[in-house]
Amino acid sequence: MPAIEASARHLTRAYIYLDNLTHNLRLLQSLAGSAAVWPVLKANGYGHDATIVASHLVRQGCHTLCVADVEEAVSLVDAGVKASFLILSATLPQHSEALVAYGCEPVVCTLDMVESLAGAASKAGRRLAVHLKVDTGMGRLGIRPEDVLSFLDRCRDFPSLRIRALMSHFPRADEADKSYSVEQLARFRQAITMIQDHGIEVRHMANSAALFDIPASHFEAVRPGIALYGLRPSSTIANPSANRLKPVLQWKTQITFLKEVPAGVGLSYGHAIHTENPSVIATVPVGYGDGLQRNLSNRLEVLVRGVRCPQIGRITMDMSLIDVTTLRGRVMLGDEVVIIGRQGTEEITADEMAAKLGTINYEIVTSISHRVPRLAVAATK
Repeated sequence: MPAIEASARHLTRAYIYLDNLTHNLRLLQSLAGSAAVWPVLKANGYGHDATIVASHLVRQGCHTLCVADVEEAVSLVDAGVKASFLILSATLPQHSEALVAYGCEPVVCTLDMVESLAGAASKAGRRLAVHLKVDTGMGRLGIRPEDVLSFLDRCRDFPSLRIRALMSHFPRADEADKSYSVEQLARFRQAITMIQDHGIEVRHMANSAALFDIPASHFEAVRPGIALYGLRPSSTIANPSANRLKPVLQWKTQITFLKEVPAGVGLSYGHAIHTENPSVIATVPVGYGDGLQRNLSNRLEVLVRGVRCPQIGRITMDMSLIDVTTLRGRVMLGDEVVIIGRQGTEEITADEMAAKLGTINYEIVTSISHRVPRLAVAATK
């Protein structure tokens, strides 16, 4: 039998708009000024397909990309993405050979890892660049600011390593009150002052929120994540430039079945809802197996022919139901259904969906299942 691409088999798809990705990158670069923009592509490019996103960003001139772990870097290198990869998560000694072999730049904050990386680099005849992480208040990874100098002194015992950068991370930069972030920044600056004679080339700390609202944190490089994909880090970002972000992802499916249903009929598992009037009900091939969370059942709206239509009944693993009664006589099999994105003058956003679940837009886009094909919509220029 002839092979059929997965994107042709699966009617539920996520479309990645490269023009919007370019727009967001340029906006963020304008905010960063002379600082380099190091895009963050963790979790499959925040659910947008890391290979699609990385390939486009490299074409736009990005040379350093940030990922969560060595496996994400290896996947991108094997896919032909030519860039330097900063590994943001902590690694263990068993990762050292792969980190060296693939030329990654790992974050370090333990001497055990420094020693392991140095041994692997020496064995391979290479000098590996690493980034020293300082915990200025995130409480997750990093050494204390007061320990930076002694840590660097120990690193001098390993000539196969080069401390390229000093870095830290904000946990509260997306809040309206920036006082804690300002304190963090002061602690980071103190650490910088302590090591000014150590030849460290780069300091980086700013995430998306800090890139918008804390310009003093930009230093030589910034690490935008969620904003790159056109989503606001939070609703409290003060910089009006955040309003110019353009969502990169649209999530769509199609109607596969239509039926007239009389009043009083229970729908889907558990009959959690019954029709109140004669209704037109559409079935769409998207469910919690695709990342459409079950807790959205009877709380979600989608777009059909530019009209908001309610999802009804419990969302199941592979299918969901939509009440399209308002479109009776106009709706057809194969009609496009927008879960996230724009249709006509209406738009449904990841933020809207997140608010209904009491979560953040990050979780919405990263939760879209791997079985949903991501299709790049080519840039127009």
